[in-house]
Amino acid sequence: MELVVDSGVKKMEDEAMRKNQTLICAPIMADSVDQMLILMQKAKISGADLVEVRVDSLKSFNPRPDIDTLIKQCPLPTLFTYRPTWEGGQYAGDEMSRLDALRLAMELGADYIDVELKAIDEFNNTLHGNKSAKCKLIVSSHNYESTPSAEDLGNLVARIQASGADIVKFATTAQDITDVARVFQITVHSQVPIIAMVMGEKGLMSRILCPKFGGYLTFGTLEVGKVSAPGQPTVEDLLNLYNFRQLGPDTKIFGIIGKPVSHSKSPLLYNESFRSVGFNGVFMHLLVDDIANFFRTYSSLDFAGFSCTIPHKEAALDCCAEIDPTAKAIGAVNCIIRRPDGKLFGCNTDYIGAISAIEEGLQGSQPSISGSPLAGKLFVVIGAGGAGKAIAYGAKEKGARVVIANRTYERARELAIVVGADALSLDELSNFHPENDMILANTTSIGMQPKVDDTPISKEALKHYSLVFDAVYTPKITRLLREAQESGAKIVTGVEMFIGQAYEQYERFTGLPAPKELFKNIMSTY
Repeated sequence: MELVVDSGVKKMEDEAMRKNQTLICAPIMADSVDQMLILMQKAKISGADLVEVRVDSLKSFNPRPDIDTLIKQCPLPTLFTYRPTWEGGQYAGDEMSRLDALRLAMELGADYIDVELKAIDEFNNTLHGNKSAKCKLIVSSHNYESTPSAEDLGNLVARIQASGADIVKFATTAQDITDVARVFQITVHSQVPIIAMVMGEKGLMSRILCPKFGGYLTFGTLEVGKVSAPGQPTVEDLLNLYNFRQLGPDTKIFGIIGKPVSHSKSPLLYNESFRSVGFNGVFMHLLVDDIANFFRTYSSLDFAGFSCTIPHKEAALDCCAEIDPTAKAIGAVNCIIRRPDGKLFGCNTDYIGAISAIEEGLQGSQPSISGSPLAGKLFVVIGAGGAGKAIAYGAKEKGARVVIANRTYERARELAIVVGADALSLDELSNFHPENDMILANTTSIGMQPKVDDTPISKEALKHYSLVFDAVYTPKITRLLREAQESGAKIVTGVEMFIGQAYEQYERFTGLPAPKELFKNIMSTY
């Protein structure tokens, strides 16, 4: 794969660290040329390799002087795109004027231009065979509805190639995360330079894993939310969160499987830890609807390990060929490892992280005969899902008397029978206080961003608890914890559980000892 970017525009140390040739392109969208020039400087500073000049975003546009200025004053190589409304852009004017502007960009020294497959024949006719040798022609196709079959994608790539493209580009839309697999299949087998993206949150890994599967470039925005297509990460996240320059064909893929999942800090924790020891892996958010379908689709050894969160912890059990006895007893898995034979092994690190954090919070209390400050305590668990099962199991193991409270009483009762506990409906919880100095553990997503004003229990009821734990860690101090603290209870945050459960996962992922101080330092700012 040819690296077109002049190495003179790259920092020496960046080149020394770089393990792949995949480029990062920053889309430049602004009302005026002056604003674009400012953003180009920002793109250079951020570490992008080139910029995509989205001409269709300009409020006024005088082709020859504006294109000349943008090319000459840009500190990075330029890709000119003039996207019409019929292909998802903002330009609604005359088609010949649009194509003339792109031809002009080619003549004036642009490094790349992007022409849509639907317009390429007309564009080629305007060239009269006078194609610039310097400028690379990207021919693109965008599907904002779905991701076609592998066969249809293969045919699309062949049509784009036949049109005279120097670089093939297509973007599809992810209806399910498994759609991305078909795009990886096309990318890795492509005989020509290819840009292949899957738009939307479920397509995120298509953008991050370009270096692994041989993509020519990926797009990274300069600011969160200011995207030229759905699902784009920032340049900063590509470089500093996902260690983009270090990724390559041998990079192992890890991720957190959940729905929702974008709030998770796991990528931050694991990727920084991987980088600190030079471990060749990348950890991503994986927005998964059907976990069994996910594992059927991504069955290669490259997909090496996973954290598992709401709502998939129980369904994950059925996906594993082997399950740790504790996870089997709990009935939920939050960590999945792919063995060298390709089979999945599941375990549960939730209860260790939560129970140890709660015990630490109680250490100032009267020590019990068994050695655990939980022994003999009345321990109320809110939620009967995977995390609720894990914490109820852990509390029971430590000698606590456990009560399960859940929105659906039947689910609370089912778990209570398994664990040897009592059951309540969530509605009954505010009036439940048979004694003081109880422990409360919220294992549901109540109070999680964006619904930060929600709480599972009234403030009045919290005065009967000596310690309140919340598994939610975005935000770190939930309404439940804030009101518990105001009521005089000790609090334990979800961050402490998160760090505790991550130790064992990291060791299972890497085979290396967990960098505990680094974990604490990374999470201390959140």
